[in-house]
Amino acid sequence: MSKSPKRTGPRGQSLLELPQHNKGTAFTWQERIDHGLLGLLPPHEETLDQQVARAYQAYEAKNNDLERHIYLRQLQDFNETLFYRVIMDYPAEMIPIIYTPTVGDACKRFSEIYRKPRGLFIAYPERDFVDDILANASRDAVDAIVVTDSEAILGIGDQGVGGMGIPIGKLALYTALGGVDPNRCLPVLLDVGTNNQALLDDPLYIGWSNERIRGDEYDGFVEQVMTGIQKRWPNALVQFEDFGSANAGRLLERYRNEVCCFNDDIQGTAAVTMGTVLAACSKSNRSFRDSTVTIAGAGSAGCGIAEQLLSGMIAEGLDEDEARGRFYLVDRDGLVREGLESLTTRQAPFARKADELEDWNGEFDLAGTVRHARPNILIGVSGQPGLFTEAIIRSMAADHLRPIVFPLSNPTERTEARPQDVIRWSEGRALVACGSPFQPVVHGATAHIIAQCNNAYAFPGIGLGIIAVGATRVTDEMFMRVARVIGDAAPGYDAPGTALLPHLAEIRPLSRTIAIAVGECAVEEGVCVVTDKSEVERLVDQAIWTPEYREI
Repeated sequence: MSKSPKRTGPRGQSLLELPQHNKGTAFTWQERIDHGLLGLLPPHEETLDQQVARAYQAYEAKNNDLERHIYLRQLQDFNETLFYRVIMDYPAEMIPIIYTPTVGDACKRFSEIYRKPRGLFIAYPERDFVDDILANASRDAVDAIVVTDSEAILGIGDQGVGGMGIPIGKLALYTALGGVDPNRCLPVLLDVGTNNQALLDDPLYIGWSNERIRGDEYDGFVEQVMTGIQKRWPNALVQFEDFGSANAGRLLERYRNEVCCFNDDIQGTAAVTMGTVLAACSKSNRSFRDSTVTIAGAGSAGCGIAEQLLSGMIAEGLDEDEARGRFYLVDRDGLVREGLESLTTRQAPFARKADELEDWNGEFDLAGTVRHARPNILIGVSGQPGLFTEAIIRSMAADHLRPIVFPLSNPTERTEARPQDVIRWSEGRALVACGSPFQPVVHGATAHIIAQCNNAYAFPGIGLGIIAVGATRVTDEMFMRVARVIGDAAPGYDAPGTALLPHLAEIRPLSRTIAIAVGECAVEEGVCVVTDKSEVERLVDQAIWTPEYREI
């Protein structure tokens, strides 16, 4: 037998440690000879399908969802192709494990379950080395970056360095649901400290054990990072994720006209929510523009939803004042109204005037708002479990034949109401979508399928479209088109109990449709390198990555 030929590139054990190239037992006999792998693998050659079956068997053997999350993360770090094939073959099972709700527990226990580095950790004490840190990234070509400072992780708050679980999970969905090449994605964690005392007191915490920096120090650090990213990867899309309410909208406004970026908590949540609202309005045979909306939770996400829905009503023919008159936002100090010292810049345009509230008798909590405003749409992004009480739901059901109720806070333990309660309290008439996954609810003879109003329906397709056409900016019109695509995708308007959104297994084709809509919008608005709209579909299909073993 002749000796193995010399080959350039990684060989032997080094090749097996590269998840983007590793095939494990699927390396052919000839590949094992060519790349110095003989003896490093058991002799049997498996197909990708056989590997999937074996990986799924191992997944099923785990005792709980956190162990399943850890197993999938280890699989991702070992063999990315196999990881994504498993996710794509079992999306309904896997997505809640690699992302919400299980990722919340993984973030809380990040230091405990940490195994292998992935992405970039950019810590404030190392701020003088930002360019060096970015240069240390092994990927010279990056199309998509998800960045967080971990202050507002899901509904569980400040998780310090543990928030890295969110960018990792989001980018996994970019690939699994959108087809974005995983080799051109980069998760980034800005470690600016933490105000989570449990983490500060934990001797095994692996982040910077210091209180969060604020003010000019914080802004200067973010500026350093954003400037460095622009120098290193000038064409990359940057997605801001889980920043605190004091910074989320502010940073979006600072960079949206200079960088190809968006904030998923503000804009992505708003687009998916509006799409689901449009589907619910169609199912209830009610005009969206004639709706009255109450939003519980007037932070970044709540204001973003209000702004998106407001723009939708204006697009359907209402003037701005009339449209604003249909919104009632409720926050920690009750109804958002003039005179509150806590009013933020984004809340102020939705503040109700004193003369509108003269007969409210000071009943400005959520129950009073629902009773006086009589909304047909109630959306919760408050993070307050049980906020939607039986009295509130029964009040809505008394005023409307098909009330629309979306308790969107996640993880599951933070939801404003359980869907089974909402459906029971409304005598089976409410149209419900939740932020976390729930099992179907049987009421009478009808099984109600509960849609998970999750940003995963939007951001993978948004990212794919932006990358495919080389967009230089992310515009408001793109999110409006995404919302309408989602609204049009609702299955079976007339069938009782059908979900307001497609099944998770159908998100990948939906992402393609969204990508085309985003790409066409970019061409029309002149914010991309493509000038011919007829080229968009081809470019989107060309950009879609599929999990198949490639020749090394």
